[in-house]
Amino acid sequence: VQLVESGGGLVQPGGSLRLSCAASGSIFSIYVMGWYRQAPGKQRELVADIRSGSNTNYADSVKGRFTISRDNAKNSVDLQMNNLKPEDTAVYYCKAIISTAIVGPQYQYWGQGTQVTVSS
Repeated sequence: VQLVESGGGLVQPGGSLRLSCAASGSIFSIYVMGWYRQAPGKQRELVADIRSGSNTNYADSVKGRFTISRDNAKNSVDLQMNNLKPEDTAVYYCKAIISTAIVGPQYQYWGQGTQVTVSS
């Protein structure tokens, strides 16, 4: 299973970016897809995630500014980021919890990360 992210870049404060992540490989079912971020010198933290029933969870720092959405048919998840702030600068990682067979355990997979820089 592979997660491939896209959409990072440099944006001015107040601007917007949209991150996308697509999962491919031997996938039976995806239970949770989400986005984490890690700024220099800080621990990786949850930004937002979405479960198979479309329940969403957001970090307090991004509520009202970021929106996570999921396309189950495409095994993909997007993160729309609006009103970006310098403190949103980080490497953003996609994560998915996936089962690869009808019976068996779930596994956690990570993408390679994409840089988001918010600066004037």
